[in-house]
Amino acid sequence: MSIGHAVRLVVLLGVLAPWSAVAQQGTQAAPQPVAAPVQTPVPAPASTAKASLFRDAEDGHFDMSRWLLEHRGFLPVPIIVTDPAVGNGGGVALAFFHRPAASGSPGEGGAPKMVTPDIYGGGAMRTSNGSEAYGVGASLHFDDDRWRYRGGVAKTSFNLGFYTPGTLLPAQKIEYNMDGLMSFQQGFRRLGDRDLYLGLAWVYMDLDIGFDVASDSDRFQPHELSKRSSGLGLSLEYDTRDNPFTPSRGWLGMVEGNVYLPGIGSDATFQSYRGHAYGYWPMGRYFVLGGRADARWANGEIPFYRLPYIDLRGIGSARYQDTRAAVLESELRWNMTQRWALIGFVGAGRTWGRHNRFSDGASQVSKGAGVRYLIARQLGMHVGVDYAWGPEDDTFYIQVGSAWR
Repeated sequence: MSIGHAVRLVVLLGVLAPWSAVAQQGTQAAPQPVAAPVQTPVPAPASTAKASLFRDAEDGHFDMSRWLLEHRGFLPVPIIVTDPAVGNGGGVALAFFHRPAASGSPGEGGAPKMVTPDIYGGGAMRTSNGSEAYGVGASLHFDDDRWRYRGGVAKTSFNLGFYTPGTLLPAQKIEYNMDGLMSFQQGFRRLGDRDLYLGLAWVYMDLDIGFDVASDSDRFQPHELSKRSSGLGLSLEYDTRDNPFTPSRGWLGMVEGNVYLPGIGSDATFQSYRGHAYGYWPMGRYFVLGGRADARWANGEIPFYRLPYIDLRGIGSARYQDTRAAVLESELRWNMTQRWALIGFVGAGRTWGRHNRFSDGASQVSKGAGVRYLIARQLGMHVGVDYAWGPEDDTFYIQVGSAWR
């Protein structure tokens, strides 16, 4: 299990976005039935402000935009965990939104640029197999969005399973516990006037690894059992999405690399890399097609719990791991009304590297469907639930914003 997934379980399943890309603030899309662009709220008259706090002035439906942006309210979201890797469980998370000062620079059409709200929050969860975690995180913007920060800290204790490759013998599950501290800190600087950001990151994990069967530790090399990893990384991010929560058009592309060295506090020397791209295309008035390509790889003395894995709905976290992992996924959203939408998705992933070549590996396929409700029109934020079928499991997921992170 990687740091991104572990902390994502804690911090609102991604709504705080410390582990996901934060949207650019300039270009706005043509209005869609559901995915409305971010707009500056118009204050309601004093006599009706309270009555309309959770009602949208445009359509009269339940909406949390004013509560979140004008009253610095919090968004409570139940954490419902149904990941086959850790069992069923739940918890609660709170996200606090704050709109930075309006941009003074013009955006498209001469209108002021819209800046993505700052988000702070934290959460806690526990699952049926005894896994638990709690943490805090934030996503912030500074100096007219020239600088960005996202990060968080979490204390975790996860009971997980590592699967042997199953090349000659059937795959065997090795039960282990991962208990300790995880931290992710990342800052970005905009390059000129482009929607392009250069990022610097520090990733730190200090974990105690214990096995249900003590002799299982003999299956691993000493460097694979390293407890402490500390790495510095660089990234380049390009983002033209119309909003960061539930996009309807635009692109997000990112390449990143992290180097873990003893000189900066790591027990082992290794490197991890990721490249991913998400695209969104409106299809007429009611449909939005999304596509995702995601590749992760690692080299060096890699701890076994830091290996890349297939990250798809319907497949347990870290179920399929190796030094290389790649995923292709598509999603179609049907905006039935201004508020309600249905989605369908299908994806495939493959791992390779130490145990087999790419051409020898088998693709793991998952598919599913879901429903969405536009809970904050001014943010373009949907919430909903997905049900997914994988090669071994089927389960459901509570979603806040996009499922792709």
